[in-house]
Amino acid sequence: MATSATLQRATVRYQRLLLASALASKGSAPCLSALGPPYLLGRALRITGAIPAGHNKWSKVKNIKGPRDAKRSQIFQKLSMMLRFAVREGGPDPELNSNLANIIEQCRNNNMPKASIEMAIKGVDKEKSTTYVLYTARGPGGSALVIEILTDNTRRTQQEIRLLLSRNGAVITDGVRHLFDQKGVVTVSRKDQEQRSVSLEQALELAVEAGAEDVQESEDEEEQEVLKFLCDVSVLHQVRKKLDAQGLQSLSAGLEFIPNTTVELSEEEMKQASELLMVLGNCQDVIRIYDNIQ
Repeated sequence: MATSATLQRATVRYQRLLLASALASKGSAPCLSALGPPYLLGRALRITGAIPAGHNKWSKVKNIKGPRDAKRSQIFQKLSMMLRFAVREGGPDPELNSNLANIIEQCRNNNMPKASIEMAIKGVDKEKSTTYVLYTARGPGGSALVIEILTDNTRRTQQEIRLLLSRNGAVITDGVRHLFDQKGVVTVSRKDQEQRSVSLEQALELAVEAGAEDVQESEDEEEQEVLKFLCDVSVLHQVRKKLDAQGLQSLSAGLEFIPNTTVELSEEEMKQASELLMVLGNCQDVIRIYDNIQ
């Protein structure tokens, strides 16, 4: 009998909650006598507040899709800058300008619209002259940074970079360039031309046959896993051709600064370094950043 009475009371309370929810949804002020004891009013408010699903959906759009779209737009903007600089340096024909051809391929791998690529190439004459600048810096925990810049105002950019570095525990210095080697880098998909997964062991074997020096596991701008084949600058395009002939899917080929020694940071230093890399990456004139953080 006690069990039956308890069940009956719970049923009555549940019916009151439903009534309160229905009245609230119609914009009517609920009758306090219908809600029972005061603590039930709190329950009713929590229930009605938890009903909408649209809020959760909008949060996902705002917190996931929004930043992702902003990041994609930023990538397109920097690729456009690189395209225009490559055209200015070597002409608009990718057949005669290997640097332009490589950047166009990077644009395609990042799903940059064809119209945007063509607009960037054709818009060179209308744009202010850009300058390539290389900054080196010391970051948190003694880490080293190489920062590639394309800018139409070197003085403004230098001031901005110095400010960003100083606010995040870093400073421009000339003493770290020797910690990096400039290498040819062929970036390859983790799946071959037949969509089979390529292990690091397989990649190392193919690297020897293609004339590459080493292979590193990495991620692209879309956080997809890729393999980077490192080689001497002079044999970059030969290595790429051989890797393609071996059945791999090359995504891009170009020059990068590879650290020849690395540093290990504490948890606090790693947090500070991550914030530094983020603010530098958001700088409009910064196109690439290299570090020697383990």
